[in-house]
Amino acid sequence: MLKGAGALALALFCVLAIALMQRTGWLDGLNIGLMERAGAARDSIVGQHVTPWMRSASAIGGTAGRLILLALSLGALFWAGRRKGALWLAAMMAGGTALNLILKQIFAAPRPDLLPHLDNVHTYSFPSGHAAGNIMFFGALALLIARPAGYWAAAAMIALIGISRVWLGVHWPSDVTAGWIEGLGWLAFCRLWLPARRG
Repeated sequence: MLKGAGALALALFCVLAIALMQRTGWLDGLNIGLMERAGAARDSIVGQHVTPWMRSASAIGGTAGRLILLALSLGALFWAGRRKGALWLAAMMAGGTALNLILKQIFAAPRPDLLPHLDNVHTYSFPSGHAAGNIMFFGALALLIARPAGYWAAAAMIALIGISRVWLGVHWPSDVTAGWIEGLGWLAFCRLWLPARRG
């Protein structure tokens, strides 16, 4: 319990540190530089073909897409007789979503306006809900599957969805990084109650 709580506390401390550095301008060079590169890349000939894929990745990792994937995953777990795993996944995602919404309200950070937004956004920017929610969801699935291929697939999806938010101009890179750290801390905390793979 202490290790899990410590991991979550460390993650929240890092999120706070990133928020302070972002607000005081310490991260402007990194954030603006990376987002300008994303803007130049998406305006290129190749980038115009990449953008639809980034939109799709972002949609999969959005609230509606994640809820659909969660429902399918819960159904598969119940069908496989892994009721405890399904309940753990549902509770972990509910708590993690609430945590992200609370943090967004606390920091109340506006969206970046450096690039035209290629996605409709209506919430605060920091920390990224896409980044946090998907490291929780895909990370949890990887833990439940407990296979090397599952971890690699989860890492690929987490990275792609996070990068897509910067590509679409709706998050600073530090928003995404903070979301990943938040989600990882929550997942480490909830892992204490992870049911054994075979019940």
